[in-house]
Amino acid sequence: MNKKRVLSGMRPTGNLHLGHLVGALENWVKLQVEYETFYMVADWHAISTSYEDKLDLKKLGKEIIAEWLAVGLMPEKSTLFVQSAVKQHSELHLILSMITPLSWCERNPSYKEMITELKDKEISTYGFLGYPVLQAADIIIYLAELVPVGIDQLPHIELCREIVRRFHYLFGEIFKEPQALLTETPKLPGLDGRKMSKSYNNCIYLSDEEKVIKEKVNSMITDPARIHKTDKGHPEVCSVYSYQKVFNKEEVNEICKNCMAGSIGCVECKKILLKKLNDILTPIREKRKELLEKEKQLDEIIEEGNKKARKVAEQTMIKVRELIKLN
Repeated sequence: MNKKRVLSGMRPTGNLHLGHLVGALENWVKLQVEYETFYMVADWHAISTSYEDKLDLKKLGKEIIAEWLAVGLMPEKSTLFVQSAVKQHSELHLILSMITPLSWCERNPSYKEMITELKDKEISTYGFLGYPVLQAADIIIYLAELVPVGIDQLPHIELCREIVRRFHYLFGEIFKEPQALLTETPKLPGLDGRKMSKSYNNCIYLSDEEKVIKEKVNSMITDPARIHKTDKGHPEVCSVYSYQKVFNKEEVNEICKNCMAGSIGCVECKKILLKKLNDILTPIREKRKELLEKEKQLDEIIEEGNKKARKVAEQTMIKVRELIKLN
């Protein structure tokens, strides 16, 4: 019985953090059991917003795949590959860009939000405006049926579906119309209570050593109204409590009760969280280090994934070229 195909990816703009772990990676590991999964290092997408940063995309991409493997993705179950190693993505993107109305890209809510949020970056570019078209190519070139996303990304999937319908109307049917595979993402703030983001420097990274994790946990924002240990706390305004809810489900109710009663202090609460985080991150960090030290083996895994992705992508492009009479 054929499994449905899933496509997702991450941009290599830096090391992965706890937000990536609970927001995507844990779900990716589960999906690879039930579906045929393709996971992509979206290095071309990284250029769209970070071209001025001159990132070492090859190095960052390799580190990301090492982290994927460290959290439980398996090359025998998932195709792990680098976007730029599969040139068919760019070919299909070019073709789709010829038929996608400009207004479809301009109405994309994420485009409008990022133009506002990233005022310090010059992203009023052709490439950034058209990144949803490249994203559509990434998905449909593998005939992917499902794309795991949060509810805020639904407009991206709908735009992809519109592009597919337009191509089919003009040239004939070949692609699948992908569906969103909605995933609930636990709310995990950064160390300072804001959204966890590399640009805010408020992340706990999967590669952080124990000493660094301890420093970061100790710096976390707790209940500002709580001065003494015996003061009654308000867990709902505490970043540490937000982490307990995600990483310490066994004890979180008891911690909440004791906090509100003033029988557990913030220091003790942080110690409990620190132990939980180290239990989770130590094996990931060690596996990551081991993989990066065995560089040849890691390169072989990546190249094997690239080959598998290229094979599937080329099969699709042969049919696309035939439909638009480019052979």
